[in-house]
Amino acid sequence: MKRGITVLVSVGVLVTIAYFTASKWAIRHQTITFYDQSRENRPVAVDIAVRRDKEMQAEAGMIKLPVAIINHGNTVKFTEYSFLANVFAARGYMTVSIQHDLPTDAPMVTKVGELYVGRLPQYQRGITNIKFAIEEMKKVQPNADYDHLTMVGHSNGGDISMYFAKQYPELINKVVTLDNLRVPFVTSGKFKILSFRSKDPQFKADPGVVPTGDVCDKEGITVVNTAFQHNDMRDTGSDQAKSSIQDMLDKFLADTDTDGAAPVRAPDLADPGPVTPYVPTGNEARPGKLTH
Repeated sequence: MKRGITVLVSVGVLVTIAYFTASKWAIRHQTITFYDQSRENRPVAVDIAVRRDKEMQAEAGMIKLPVAIINHGNTVKFTEYSFLANVFAARGYMTVSIQHDLPTDAPMVTKVGELYVGRLPQYQRGITNIKFAIEEMKKVQPNADYDHLTMVGHSNGGDISMYFAKQYPELINKVVTLDNLRVPFVTSGKFKILSFRSKDPQFKADPGVVPTGDVCDKEGITVVNTAFQHNDMRDTGSDQAKSSIQDMLDKFLADTDTDGAAPVRAPDLADPGPVTPYVPTGNEARPGKLTH
């Protein structure tokens, strides 16, 4: 597999915007809050995005919906990744975005020299939230495939996604991260990985997080270096950033989905854009300075 992929935008950006705008009318969003009695009735809110026609087919027992779990970045809300959720929903997935942090939770503290710079408690809490939300979602939508998950996450949410994949590889179908900085990629080759990397001097992956190009080639890992900032990779980012990421994600799903995907044609793009192929320089793995 190639180390990176060049995203083609410009004219393509307009096509992509039209593509997702046309499909959004058919996507239903619903927010539900579950309460985990085992953790003092802790609220776990989820935002569900699903295509109405696929949902009807699932409720009729005709199909099982593939499931994508979206995990937000530190201090970012679970509802701030609709541009990603809509891509998955357009392709027939049921997307579940989970709120991991509460105002009453202790703030995240970086501890240099400790495992994952002291972030392990947040990852473990995220794992517990994901497992609890999945069990509750089985009651809401039993006709979905919870045994072959696509884990998605930005920044700290990307680390939660990768940590979950390390702990439960048998439940993983694909992993998509946007600038995860702490947890090293799974390099077993058991599932496909797509990772978008920012061009942001303040947010650098820790040593060993991003594999070398040779490992990516061997294990089916696609790393895409972008011209975007770390915080562009959510709903508040520019339309150009979101459209480029949407198109690359849609192509990745088209190439890797083997069943359960909606028959949605990816847009044809013609002009080169700001996302460049991943070329390892030997300087990728430098410790981050900020704690996002």
